[in-house]
Amino acid sequence: MAEQRKAVALISGGLDSMLAAKVIMEQGIHVEGINFFTGFCVEGHTHAIREKDRAKPKRNNALWVAEQLGIKLHIIDVIEEYKDVLLNPKHGYGANLNPCLDCKVFMVRKALAWGFMEENGFDFIITGEVIGQRPMSQRKDTMPVIARESGADDRLLRPLCAKNLPPTLPEKEGWINREGLYDFNGRTRKPQIQLAESFGFSDWAQPAGGCCFLTDPQYSAKLTDLWKAHGHRDYELDDIVLLKIGRHIRPAPNFKLIVGREEGENNYLEGYRKQFISLHPVSHRGPLCLIDGTPNAEDIHLAARIVARYSQGKTATQVCVAVQQPGSVAEEMSVVPLPAAELSENWHVSA
Repeated sequence: MAEQRKAVALISGGLDSMLAAKVIMEQGIHVEGINFFTGFCVEGHTHAIREKDRAKPKRNNALWVAEQLGIKLHIIDVIEEYKDVLLNPKHGYGANLNPCLDCKVFMVRKALAWGFMEENGFDFIITGEVIGQRPMSQRKDTMPVIARESGADDRLLRPLCAKNLPPTLPEKEGWINREGLYDFNGRTRKPQIQLAESFGFSDWAQPAGGCCFLTDPQYSAKLTDLWKAHGHRDYELDDIVLLKIGRHIRPAPNFKLIVGREEGENNYLEGYRKQFISLHPVSHRGPLCLIDGTPNAEDIHLAARIVARYSQGKTATQVCVAVQQPGSVAEEMSVVPLPAAELSENWHVSA
């Protein structure tokens, strides 16, 4: 019997990567998935926290895809390594802070290094890329760039658009029948949906703009603001997670407020009270607020007035707000809620 070939598939959790893996599995190839955790993935935080997202599935889509396919999934933490991709992208950014082309090169390179380790013994790499679907990284002229700069060369197979590209090693060696591959292109999702239905799939994730927060303009604005405030372009995991939560309001360069928008966010922010000054109204229902930075007494008073403004006491003459320094007992102060007219639009990093 011929040796069964092995392919490692980049699994993002979206429809395309699920279909790409399934297409290759249908040709008798042993497929395992790999997923790289950068910290910027859309799922896993906001969907579990916010009321407006409660109806969305509470799942890690990459794991869910692996379950649907019946394959093993390897999740690899690349938070530290990914910093250089984000901070120093050779090919620059997309519309926001998304280094999509460098990101794809990085992930294919990592998959290649992992898959070709002697103990793993994979023969080629699969991705769900489709020519023309992403304006930065999925163009006909960038496909060879990814293959070349990652080192994968012709061991990188894109099953959904392979017929629009030169034959790869798996095709030339006869491991894969090229006739069983596809020629999808452009932004339309109709061919993928039809293929999914033909495989019997009835559910799949449909992330807008990909599965990465860096494609989101509001998130990118908050990350830029964080770098400016800290005086360096670096970050920790807690930084990038907190950027996903709450209203971010910067009344002055030396401090920023993170104001919970609902109960789920308030509960989540509770876990950071030992790291930040926190405020919450006690005379009325209202949000928990964290202060990031170095506020003085006047700044804290203004922060209390802003918190009161977002409480149910926003029209009251006075609101009692508890202020707590990390490791200290909370102190209460009575403040006049800040009128809406005085809440400058220039303060809002993101609502």
